[in-house]
Parts: sequence; C-alpha cells; structure tokens
Amino acid sequence: MESPQLNCKANNTATMHSQPPCSKPNCFFCTMNEPEPSIRRAKLSQCFKEMPLRDDQEHVLVLSGLWNISMSQPDDPEFPSLGIFECMAKLIHRGITDQDWLFRGQNIYIPYYAAHIIGSYAMDKSQFAEEAVQSGVVLPLMELLRGKVSWVEQRVAVRALGHLASHEKAFEAVAVHEVEIINLAMEIASNCLEMVYKEFIGIKAKKRPKHHCDLLTRGHGGLDLQCRKAEEWASQLQCWSLYLLNCFACKVRSLNLICKKEFLRNLCGMWGGLVNLTSPAGVGLLRTLCSSKTGRENVANLKHVIESLCNVSRSSDDWQDMAIDCLLLLVKDPDTRYKVIDVAALYLVDLVELRSLGERKSVGETITQTLLQDYYKIKYGFLKLKNKKAERALKELWDLKVENRKRDKLMSEQDMKEREVLIGKLKKQGNQKFWSGKIEKACKIYSKALDLCPLHIRKERIVLYSNRAQCYLLLKNPSAAISDTTRALCLSSPVSPHNKSLWRRSQAYDMKGLAKESLMDCLMFINSRIKSDENMTKRTVRIPEYAARMMNKQMNATWLFGNAKSKADCSKKEERVEYESKGKHQLQEMLLRLMDAKDKGFPDMQPSIALENRWKKRVEKAGRRRKDIIRIPGDSGFGTCQKWDEI
Repeated sequence: MESPQLNCKANNTATMHSQPPCSKPNCFFCTMNEPEPSIRRAKLSQCFKEMPLRDDQEHVLVLSGLWNISMSQPDDPEFPSLGIFECMAKLIHRGITDQDWLFRGQNIYIPYYAAHIIGSYAMDKSQFAEEAVQSGVVLPLMELLRGKVSWVEQRVAVRALGHLASHEKAFEAVAVHEVEIINLAMEIASNCLEMVYKEFIGIKAKKRPKHHCDLLTRGHGGLDLQCRKAEEWASQLQCWSLYLLNCFACKVRSLNLICKKEFLRNLCGMWGGLVNLTSPAGVGLLRTLCSSKTGRENVANLKHVIESLCNVSRSSDDWQDMAIDCLLLLVKDPDTRYKVIDVAALYLVDLVELRSLGERKSVGETITQTLLQDYYKIKYGFLKLKNKKAERALKELWDLKVENRKRDKLMSEQDMKEREVLIGKLKKQGNQKFWSGKIEKACKIYSKALDLCPLHIRKERIVLYSNRAQCYLLLKNPSAAISDTTRALCLSSPVSPHNKSLWRRSQAYDMKGLAKESLMDCLMFINSRIKSDENMTKRTVRIPEYAARMMNKQMNATWLFGNAKSKADCSKKEERVEYESKGKHQLQEMLLRLMDAKDKGFPDMQPSIALENRWKKRVEKAGRRRKDIIRIPGDSGFGTCQKWDEI
C-alpha cells in the first residue's frame, strides 16, 4: 500500500503537468503517476540516469517539481536512494562545461535547481549527506562556488556545501578543498553585497538577467518584489558563507586563514540585516573563534572588533548573548584578559544585574565573577590597568556587589523604611530640578539617590537610572546615557522591558552614529508599546510618530546595500571627473596647437577670430563643469567640521 508521502509527491508533480500521459520513454511525470511502487522506483532510477544525457526542455519543469518535493519533504529517503544526487551533479557539470547547452531554452535554470535540491536533502540527514558526497556532488558545487555561472547559483552552492560540511561523515569530502573553500567563502562574505548591487540592484530593470528575475519572483510580482528578494538572497549568500566558515572553525581547522585582520574587522558589520534575523552571521563566527586559543589571540588584538562586540552586548540584538559570551571567553583567558579588559569592563559592568537572557539564568552573576576574579590585585595596588576608567568601573562594581550588599544586610527595617522615604524625596527634588531646566543639578540628585538606594528596590532604581539617562541625553553625553539605560533594562523584566529606557537608549545610539543598535532598540520599543496598548484597549494601535521617524532613519542607514551604493556612486563620480578632466585637457591642447599654427603662418591652420572665441568658450565651460564636480575642501570645509563637533 502506498504511503501518504508518495501520494503527496505524485500530486505535486501531477498538478504541474496536466497533459495526458505521453509516449516518451522514462518520462518523469508519467513515472510519478505509476500506481505500482516497485515499477515506479525502477523507472525513476532509470529516469535519473538518463536525464543528464538527454536534451529535453522539460528538464526545468522536472527539476522545479523535484525542488518543491525536496523543500517540503527533505527527510524522505526515496529520491536519494534512487540516484538523484548523481543526476544533479551531472546536470551541474554539463551546465558548466557546455555553454551552448546552458543557454539553450530554459537550461539556464538547471544548475540553480540542481544545487538547491542537493542542499535541501543534505540539510538534516547525515545519511543523505554521505550519499551525496559519494555521488560526486562536491566538485560541481565547487565550480558554482567559484562563480562559473552567477551569484544566484553561488548562493545555493554555498548553502549545499555548508549543509554537507555540517555532517561529520561528509565533512572530510568537503575538506579536501579546504583552503580554496575558506578563501572563496571569505571573499564571498566580504564582497557579495557589492556584487549583487553591481550585477542586479544597481542596474536598470530592463538590463537585469531574466532568469534572475524569474527565480527571485517565481514569475509573480514586479520590481518591488525583485528588490526585496534580491536583498534577502544577498543576505543569505553572506550568512551561508559565514556558516560554511563556521563548520571549519568548529573543528579548529584553518583558523590562521580565517583570522585575517581585515576579514575579522569586516566580520563585525555582517549581521544579516532585517531580512535575515535568524542567522547569527558575523557574531556567530566570532563566538566560535573565541572558543579556541588561536581565535581568542587574534580577536583580542583588534580593538575595533572588541568595541563592536561590546556594542552588541548592550543592545536589543537577538544575538546579544553570543556577544557577551565572546567577551567573557576573552576576559577569562589569562593570555587575553588584560588585552581586552580595559575596553570590555566599561561595557560589561552595565550588565551585572541581568537576571536572564533567553534560556540562560544568572547571566549578571557570571559577568560579576568573571570581572572580579582578580580584583584584589587592583584593589591592593599589585596591578594597574592602562585605562583608569576601567579601574573605576571595577571599583564601582565591587562597591555595588560587595559593599552595598553588606550595607543592606546590616540595615534594620526602620532604617530601610527611612531610606526609602529619603530616596522618594530625592527623586522628587531631581524631577523638580529637571523640569525647571537645571539638568546638571537634577543629574547629581539622581546619582545621590542611586548611591543610597538599597539593591532590592528594583523599581525605584529603574526609574532613577532612566531619569539620569535622560539628563545625560540633554547634556550631550550619549555614552553615559547608554550605560544608565542598559542598567535600567537589566533591572526590568525581559518579558516587559522598561519602555522609556529602550527609547532613550535608541536616541543615545543615534547620537553616537550606531544605526543598527539604535534601530534594534527602536523596534523593541515599538513592539513593547504595541503589546501594552493591545492589553489596554481593543482599538487600532498606532506607532508614535517620533518612533516611526527614528525607525525610518535607521532603516535607511542600515540598508544592506548602503555601502555598496556609496562605493558605486563614488566610482561613477571618479569616472565622470576623469572624463571631464580629460576633455578639458584635450581642448586646451587643440587650442595651443591652433595658436601655434597661427603664429607660424600655416595657411590651412589659421583659425578665424570667431573660431578662437568658440574654442575659448568651450574651454571655459569645460573648466566650470570640472569646478562643479571637484570640490576641494578648504578653510570653509574645516570650519564646518569644527561646527559639527561643537554641536
């Protein structure tokens, strides 16, 4: 009796081929409609053997059906057991080696579907991955990875190789090409956004490759959908390249190749974008690298990478926990601790009261223990840090977690009540100073209240930290505002974070030019507002206008192709300047020759006065155009920068 899965596969393919049964031998669609399972399996096996050898325009339709089945039923063993991997490998190989065949009819779609099918079946099942590498899929996939067709095929090739490399038994077959794969994956991850912009997004719609447009939209949708899907696919190409690198890094392979300074710096900016939030992207690879000695030593030497990890650790990013892990691993290692603690301590001290992060509990206590593990050396003068701010931060942490706890334990109930009353009065005084415009005095009063506040009064401390953060914003001190808002958010519940602190931290990150962190906090703020409004009323929930403006600003700033567009625009401008400049010099040279000929009295080279005037006008016009294009900053430009710094 047939299984439901086989019936489903037959239905999927039958609906795509509504024509009556044909007389072709080993026709895939007729075979799928075969009611007898044993006969169907034999015919399918023969079909997979003959498909790469035949020239049939129905191949694309067949592969499209197989693609649907592999996506919906990736664990079904029927097709892998009948030779689908060998068939797909041969089809890719034919497409790469026979260009005439590839560009005939719809064959251009075949390498994409074939590589996608391999990746889908190799995703979860180790057995399928082993069968795939034994069928020789690695070499054809490597050809696609080298860019023999286009970035669209590169995307599915790197996906398939990543899934194969994630399985223990298939990894060694992929690792045969280890050095080349590492270099290609790093190059793709670093340059794929520029490549996709140059080859698709940045060109006119009429010039975009038709098969790219069809694959992106599946034949439905216009330019809007094309651009959205291209952005999503470009992000996936980058993230899957990082996933492939991560497979090697997990096995502590080729770390010296991966840990190149320039690549590690670029890695911090690879975050998947809003279209691909499910991938840890660059932070995920850094987390794997920090698990090994070699990786930690290379990461610890790059201040830019450490600062980027610190910013993610104090944001609403989904991968905040990975950034915290990276920093803790670096601080715990005696060989890297004092390379990073001068920077990391300033950020991690704000997270010491973080109770939970996802499924992890007592995150704050872990951070506290890691930072204070040898604080006694600093306290008693046996050790000094390079950064005095870091020393003060550790002292503040010691006072908060050790001295204040002792103070609170020794305090009687009566003293505690009196302290709470005093804190309430100080908070009111601070609010009065704030609303009267005396921001600095309000800030000092809030600080005094925080020093006196017992640790268990979390709600009061949240409000005081958030209020002081608002003061810092008005005083143009975004770093201090981020610190206080982060502390307020750590004290609040992860389920319902403190809304005002989220918004204020988003503003502070905006002031520092950290668009991604600002956007994440803004989105979290809007989401929290919507949830609270839904609980209070059933009417339509509206996003605050100020939040919508901030979201729009930061989404534009973090657009996946933003840097690629800037580079393309600069390149076009340079080409234009060079062309205009060259044109001016040609005109000048021609005029000089004419004037020289006039002086020498050649009869055929004597320009009239009108001709000379025309040449002069053309030279002046070319000069003006060049002047408009090339603007060399002088004193006014420097003055503008100074003014901006003062603001």
